[in-house]
Amino acid sequence: MDNNTKNQNEALSWFQEGLRFECRRCGRCCRGEPGAVWVNNSEMGDIASFLGITQAAFAKNYVKSINGRLSLLEHGNGVCVMYDGGCKIYGVRPGQCRSFPFWTSNLENREAWEELQNTCPGSGKGRLHTTADITPLL
Repeated sequence: MDNNTKNQNEALSWFQEGLRFECRRCGRCCRGEPGAVWVNNSEMGDIASFLGITQAAFAKNYVKSINGRLSLLEHGNGVCVMYDGGCKIYGVRPGQCRSFPFWTSNLENREAWEELQNTCPGSGKGRLHTTADITPLL
């Protein structure tokens, strides 16, 4: 095990009992600060199929390139293009969205997780996710 992996494992050990989370589909993670929602070709194909359009049409109308990577577009106010009172593609949303809130930035320490609970009503509630559930998402 290299030092980075060892340090990450030690930093994340605070949630060894697991964490509770259940998406309330409030859309708070889809709106607000501008950012990037990374998509790969497989995800774009799944989303395009779900929307009933070609992958080329999906890419043209809903995706932008950022430094050679592909991201969903967002409106000027930071709202994801796939959000309209709820996620229009929830069942086929990108892996980045599926793994929320189990991102390294939210799991650095207990304080970061507790801070997230101020903005995400599903964090700290619902189903208990074990470390075995969470670790592959990081």
